[in-house]
Amino acid sequence: MTAHAFSSYEEFWPYYVAMHSKPATRWVHCAGTLTGLALSAYGVLSGRRRLLPALPLVGYASAWTAHYLIEGNNPATFGHPAWSLRGDAEMIRMMLAGRDAELSEIAGKWLAQHPEDRPRR
Repeated sequence: MTAHAFSSYEEFWPYYVAMHSKPATRWVHCAGTLTGLALSAYGVLSGRRRLLPALPLVGYASAWTAHYLIEGNNPATFGHPAWSLRGDAEMIRMMLAGRDAELSEIAGKWLAQHPEDRPRR
C-alpha cells in the first residue's frame, strides 16, 4: 500500500471506502461503533462513568481487528484520523440506509485505479 496525499475529504472518501472493500469489514466496523456508542450512551444516562470510553475502545478494537483479520490492510485512521472518523460515520449512515452495495462500487472503482491498494487477503 502506498501513501496517498489528499487535499480534501472529498478526495479521501473513495480511498477510505476502498480500505473497507469487503462487506464483512464494513459490518464489523458498524457493529463495533454502534455497540460502543450504545454502551457510552448508557453510561451517560445511567451515571456509570466507566462505560464512557466504550465508544473509542470497542469501536477501534473491532475496526482494527477487522482490518487485520478480514481486510488485510492498515486502518486509514493512522494517516488521516479526523477524516477517518468522518468517513466511518458516513459509511455507517449509508449502510444503515441500505446503500452497502454503493460502497462496494466506490471501493471497486478506487481499487481498479489503484491496484497497489488491494487488500492482502
